[in-house]
Amino acid sequence: MRIAVIGTGAAGRTLAGALASRHDVVVGTRSPEATAEREDWQGVELVLVPLEEAAAGADLVVNLTNGNASVEALGQVGPSLDGLVVLDVANPLDFSQGFPPSLSVGNTDSLAEQIQRAFPRARVVKSLNTVTASVMLDPLPGTTMFVAGDDADARTLVKDLLAEFGWEDVIEFPSLDAARGLEAWLPLWVRLYGTLGTGRFNLAVVRETSA
Repeated sequence: MRIAVIGTGAAGRTLAGALASRHDVVVGTRSPEATAEREDWQGVELVLVPLEEAAAGADLVVNLTNGNASVEALGQVGPSLDGLVVLDVANPLDFSQGFPPSLSVGNTDSLAEQIQRAFPRARVVKSLNTVTASVMLDPLPGTTMFVAGDDADARTLVKDLLAEFGWEDVIEFPSLDAARGLEAWLPLWVRLYGTLGTGRFNLAVVRETSA
């Protein structure tokens, strides 16, 4: 599968590197030359391409940009998103009032829904935004991952990808508006990180069993 990862921060670099061991992966960036020269990209063997070329021939686009810039960045990818599955891993964190951040959108809307409205012919799925990058690729035993999206085939593609990473407990929401809840978890995640001193934690949804 050809995958375009949009976002060159730590999470984008980590996830793209893991995907590249199984798939044909490119990383989209505004300036491949400038990104390649950054200290955090030294020695990284991933293909960097301009945003406007990233989705060419792709089966999946993974959004790992800053949530407040996601729509603008994906807009540079442009019409080539039409028909593609867009896995939105970003969170709309607002640091304008300092730390801890608030959400720039919530309750009655979500970043994932904003992306879907901006690119109505894309098939947006929200997942992996509830954990840190290392946990995305190395699930903690017994913990839960979530998948939300309007398109059943798109959700299936993302669930198959999660299975490759070792996720066993996956809860599927058949509507993208469930992304409002997934993104709303982040303010608590940030506070737990501060208390626990590590990002390697996750939720486990425990179901009541029949007597």
